[in-house]
Amino acid sequence: MRDFPSHPPSSTQASGASQLELLLFRLGEDAGGRRELFGINVFKVREVMEMPPITATPGAARHVLGIADIRGQVMPVIDLPAVVGCRPGALSLLVVTEFERSLQGFAIEGVDRIARLEWSQVVSAQAHAVGGLVSGIARLDPRAADGGALALVLDLERILGDVLPERIAAGPERAFGEALPLPPGSVVLAADDSFLARAQIEKVMGALHAPCVLARTGAEAWDRLRDFAEAARVEGCALRDKVALVLTDLEMPEMDGFTLVRRIKHDESLRALPVVIHSSLTGRATEEHARAAGADGYVTKFSPDELAAAMRAALAR
Repeated sequence: MRDFPSHPPSSTQASGASQLELLLFRLGEDAGGRRELFGINVFKVREVMEMPPITATPGAARHVLGIADIRGQVMPVIDLPAVVGCRPGALSLLVVTEFERSLQGFAIEGVDRIARLEWSQVVSAQAHAVGGLVSGIARLDPRAADGGALALVLDLERILGDVLPERIAAGPERAFGEALPLPPGSVVLAADDSFLARAQIEKVMGALHAPCVLARTGAEAWDRLRDFAEAARVEGCALRDKVALVLTDLEMPEMDGFTLVRRIKHDESLRALPVVIHSSLTGRATEEHARAAGADGYVTKFSPDELAAAMRAALAR
């Protein structure tokens, strides 16, 4: 068994330094007979253990093997190979994860290793990759002549939302009182690599009557911001007349949220923009890194009310 404390020091440091640690593992053969390498952020992993006894539950959702009692905490166990369409030799290990205020286990075939990477080594995946369940592709050794081995970074939020949708709120169908106070004609720029998270954000913005522009990576959001700044310069107006607030995830291919925040706050033309971090990563250490980077707010996924309140507070400053 390997324990992963809620906020491993190395992972915390890696996040602050625009690095990440991936837990790499195998799920068996896919339909083409390939044995791909998959990865998830270590920061979401509480522990990896030998497969515990699993109690089947009547009427369990598809791909849910049952429930397991892990030191007094009962959680669902999800058959991860079945979710992504692989055939394992055996389901020998359980990866216990905690994110989006939820605790669950994912059954896997076996662990490969933990790899430390720069976020720039992870590129955004196409929407159709493994049925939309992959958010990024990690180049494990970009110095190799052939680009090195690749790992598919799984979108755990999307997987959890597909298998156990009741564990992740789909977003509000109601308004939160008054509309978000944006300058007329301006938008909220939101960056998140998860399809599910972008859909949730879009619903919240609709309920708040706030126009929203969505980006899949920090790099895409940065390019959009530069375009907004140039348009404001050409038109002779303030940047806040174009974009009123930036909402960003932390874990994103190409450029992570910490790097995006630092770039914004170190750019003379952008630093006045309020920036709110919206992440499935929890804990004081992560929030301290966010403040150190210059973020104006931090909210854990996914609570529509807390997200709305954090944006209002950042705009009011």
